[in-house]
Amino acid sequence: MGIKTYKAYTPSRRHMTGSDFSEITKKSPEKSLLAGKKKTAGRNGQGKITVRHHGGGNRQKYRIIDFKRNAKDGVSAKVIGIEYDPNRSANIALICYEDGEKAYILAPEGLTDGMTVMSGPQAEARLGNCLPLSAIPVGSNIHNIELLPGKGGQMVRSAGNSAQLMAKEGKYATLRLPSGEMRMVPIECRATMGVVGNGEHNLINYGKAGRKRNMGIRPTVRGSVMNPNDHPHGGGEGRAPIGRPGPSTPWGKPALGLKTRKKKKSSNKLIVRRRDGRAIK
Repeated sequence: MGIKTYKAYTPSRRHMTGSDFSEITKKSPEKSLLAGKKKTAGRNGQGKITVRHHGGGNRQKYRIIDFKRNAKDGVSAKVIGIEYDPNRSANIALICYEDGEKAYILAPEGLTDGMTVMSGPQAEARLGNCLPLSAIPVGSNIHNIELLPGKGGQMVRSAGNSAQLMAKEGKYATLRLPSGEMRMVPIECRATMGVVGNGEHNLINYGKAGRKRNMGIRPTVRGSVMNPNDHPHGGGEGRAPIGRPGPSTPWGKPALGLKTRKKKKSSNKLIVRRRDGRAIK
């Protein structure tokens, strides 16, 4: 993927950048793999806003992605095209199995039209193939990793990310995740070989607020410019400090750095080293 710039005929265009979609080879999605996507604007069943800054945006269809890749073990599939997906930062690949069934998978970097992929324990450890961690060589870069066997990939799915298989011992494999966390995962869990494509996604400069509105992201207002009845940081004459021991959320809860993970969470024993470099006690 490359980054394209625009002619600066307005101030917002001057620093705006976008993807040149050089990896995209198929423009229109596969209709049989589309599903409706209803917008909630961040509201729950009572109509109350539970997630702020959501609303509006262009209408989208959801692409049904095969994160499990366990229905066609041992059957090779040919890559038909690489497509854009509005629901995620990564691109997706449309594959067609030998029996004619089609599916979407996350497109790893380097996957192109005409290549073949396979899933299952008997598959080779090469780009785009999905196989158990027990069959993947130590040191390999992987993505779309399961946390529980058969549940489907949950970790390392966004653009440009990959985890590294560090060791295999007994029932568990040790992974180094993109955050720096070292974690053990059951060795029967599946993962896909390679690095997720569209790695320059984070270099895009949106340039203007309107592009974020098209994505369904509404404005964010700083608490320090609100009134004191709207936010704990609000009020005061001119620019005023927080006036508290630390920054707070609009509801008075501590923000920026408060650990919210439960200390007795059952999966803590599988974390070898946290992303801050400390070992789990």
